[in-house]
This record gives sequence, C-alpha cells and structure tokens, in this order.
Amino acid sequence: MEPHWKEIIPGDQYIVSIDGMQNIGDNKVLTLLYQPLIGPVCISLYFTLLNQVEDGKLETEPASHYYLMNLLDLNLSQIYEARQKLEAIGLMETYMKENEDLRSFIYVMKPPLSPKQFFTDGLLNIYLYQKVGRDYYNRLKQTFANKVIDKTGFDKITKGFQDVFSSSHFPYHDQIDEHDLTVKYPTKEIPETIMVQPPHFDFDLFLAGLNESVIPKQAITTEVKDVIIKLAFLYEIDAIQMKNILYSAINEQNQIDIEALRKAARDWYTIEHYSSLPKLVDRTQSPIYYANIDVPKTQEERLIRYLETVSPRQLLIDLSEGSEPLESDLRLIEEIMVKLNLTPGVVNVLIQYCMLRTDMKLTKSFVERIASHWSRKKVKTVTEAMELAKSEHRKYVDWQKQQKEIKSSPRKTTRTTRQEPVPDWLKNGGQTKLVEVDENFDFEAEKKKLEERLKKYKK
Repeated sequence: MEPHWKEIIPGDQYIVSIDGMQNIGDNKVLTLLYQPLIGPVCISLYFTLLNQVEDGKLETEPASHYYLMNLLDLNLSQIYEARQKLEAIGLMETYMKENEDLRSFIYVMKPPLSPKQFFTDGLLNIYLYQKVGRDYYNRLKQTFANKVIDKTGFDKITKGFQDVFSSSHFPYHDQIDEHDLTVKYPTKEIPETIMVQPPHFDFDLFLAGLNESVIPKQAITTEVKDVIIKLAFLYEIDAIQMKNILYSAINEQNQIDIEALRKAARDWYTIEHYSSLPKLVDRTQSPIYYANIDVPKTQEERLIRYLETVSPRQLLIDLSEGSEPLESDLRLIEEIMVKLNLTPGVVNVLIQYCMLRTDMKLTKSFVERIASHWSRKKVKTVTEAMELAKSEHRKYVDWQKQQKEIKSSPRKTTRTTRQEPVPDWLKNGGQTKLVEVDENFDFEAEKKKLEERLKKYKK
C-alpha cells in the first residue's frame, strides 16, 4: 500500500459523481450493516461526498481535498484510508487524471447492496455475523425482513395500459431524438456485489480436478463459480480442498446446492480454526498510524517504514529466507491480531522482538504475554512498540541482575520480598525466569543484524 502523500495532496481537485438516485432505505443499510465492517469514518466520508451533489444533479463542481479535510475535520491520511475501504467494499469508484503538477479525481458513489443481497452475499454477511454476534445479527435480519402478504382468495383485477389509454394519431414535423448521448438522466442503479480473486486459488486447476462422472461441468454455473471464489477468499481454501467440499454439496439432480456448499465450507473452517469465523482485518498497518517520516533516510527510519508497510505474513517469510511460515505461527499471529486488537505494524515489531529474544523462534506463551501487555498499554504505532520493547528489555535485564545478586547473598533473601516491578508479560506462574536471556545481550546490535537480513531479502 502506497503512503497517502504519494497518491494525493490537499491541493488535488475532485468531483463527486453519482450513477443514480439513492433509495431512502440505503441510509439504513449503510448505518446498520456496512458501518460495523468499515467504521464510522468511512460512512461519514460516504455521506459527506454524496450530499455534496445537489438535488437533481449528477455531479458536483470541482473542490480541493483541503476543503474536504476541513469539512470532515480529518487529516488526509485518514481520508485516504477511508476512501480505500469504500472502494474495496464496493461503495465507491475512483478515477484519476494527471494535470501537470496536480491531479484531478472523480469519485463515483455507488449504492449499497439491498438487504436481501447483503444477507445472502456469502462474504459480507459472514463478516457482519462475526463482528456483531449471533443475537444482534438475527435482530438486524428481522429489522430488514417483512412478512410476505398472503394473497390467497384475492383476484387480480389490475387494468392493463391499453385498457385505460388509447393512442391518438397526430402529425408532427420535429424529429424526436431518443438517443442523445451527451446527456444523462438520474436512474436507480442496481448495486453490484463485491468481486474478489484469491491469489492462492487456481480456478482452472480446481475445474481440472473435478470428476465429471460425479460433478458435471454444467453444474458449475456463474452463480456457483462466484460462490466458490468468495468462499475460497473468505476461508482461505485451496483448489484441492474446495473440490472435496464441493462433493458434499451435490444434490440428486447433479446440481450444486449453494446453501449446502456454504455450510460445508463453514464447517471445514470451524474445524480448522477451533470454531471461530473469519474477521475482516487490515492486511497491513493503516496509514493513520504511520510515523511522520516523509522520506526514510536512516537505517532506523527505513526499518520503521518497512514494518509499517509489510504484512505480518510477509515479514515471517522474509525472516525465513523466503520459506512459507508454519501454520502454527500464522495461527498464533492471527489470534493475537484479532483477539487483542493489535495493529499489523505493532505485530511486526512483536514478531521481530520475540525472535531476537528466543533464538529466532516464536514461543507461544512468550508471544501471548508480551502481546497482552502491549494491548493493555494501547500501543498502536511501530515507533511506540519499538520504544516499549527497548524499555522493557532494559528493565528485564536489570531485574535478572537483581535476582542473581539476591541468590548470591542468602542474608538478603530473608530481609525483603519487594524488588523492582516486573512487567506482567514476564511473570510465569511464580517462576523467576520466563526465557533464558544473557545479561550481556546487546539489543541494538542484534537488531542491526536483523535489519541487514531484512535489507538483503527485500532487495
């Protein structure tokens, strides 16, 4: 993800465009269904841009992003991040044109999915379920649900057009232009569902592996294909495993039961991930938590920028000289990100620090204790995490020295029980040591070694 200052500056102009009139129910869908997934800042940006379009118009006059910053009371990095989320979730399209020193943008606002589309999407509804929980999810469904009116016993008596109107013939001399392409009329646009393409899923390989005597290729309709790709992205299912899941969803008519397919994928995921459902999380550190560094110059600044822009998964790959990380390591990182709500950049520092302390291994209990401590400290940025790691390491080394001095002097052990405060993540069931650490351990030297390794593999 490029930093916002490379993509946009306050002086850049933008125009807001809409493809159609909004339904009054769209506001409710955005507030109750989309907002839990993308947050209030994104929804505020959406409504602010949309409301700049005057009634009866389809676009606005040009305005600068500086005006938008003042309107929302947000900095440009926050607006840029919110814009990207709106684009990713299908509520906005962005077009850009270079104009010498400045750029011009067109923001096309898209309508949200209808309640029926949302709750049957197979992607967004799963994320919403995991976000708000089963009880509130069911309440939301009931909020948008209506009972079907029973028309039993009623006769349809609606009049047809020709039953009410007749056509009079009259001469005219002016040609009616029914295909004027220079104008556009407001219409209600049909919202499009989100399209994803999981990089790990080879659909051609998946099709090649199917046994046609069990699942004929005509059973893989466009709708089925869309559901398969979404499930592969949502649950990170590969082509081979998806084939086995698909076999369990074939019905007696040799057709794919969509609901059975979704249930089979959910069952597979809950078994693999201990009964949890996937959450919608950022892949890399949000730009709003970037350090105030325009162009990294020092080795320290380059490391900070690297940890801010790389995903935890990619960091593990880089540290392993290009090898895929262990499933257990990925699961550990996923758990601390989701359960403790740590940002990706902070998790990257955590990975780096733990590996420096434990001979390039991720010890689960050690990682969890430090992660819990950092979560309570509400650490959000890479620089905050690095400073805390340095500070706590110095305290721990000093504490170990004190313990050795106490053990070497028997008289002192009976005189006092109070020592320097020990961080929570260093406690381990009353034991005095959690990880064997050399008191002469040089944190800065080891960090520089790791930086060199990262620099090598980044090249």
